[in-house]
Amino acid sequence: LSPYQRMQVIDEVNKYFPNKAYKTMIPRSVKLAEAPSYGKPVIYYEKYCKASFAYKRLADEIIKQQ
Repeated sequence: LSPYQRMQVIDEVNKYFPNKAYKTMIPRSVKLAEAPSYGKPVIYYEKYCKASFAYKRLADEIIKQQ
């Protein structure tokens, strides 16, 4: 998806599910795509990639909502 299309999808999700979507966005990355083929979550496969940091932020966001 192009950046414009991604924003359209985000806007639609927020429109139909107000206050239900998390704010943290998980970016696409090569490391994220490679991790399953090594049988590992991305945070164990490559803990310093952007996707790993994003998943950590998402976990924090989920914990704070509870």
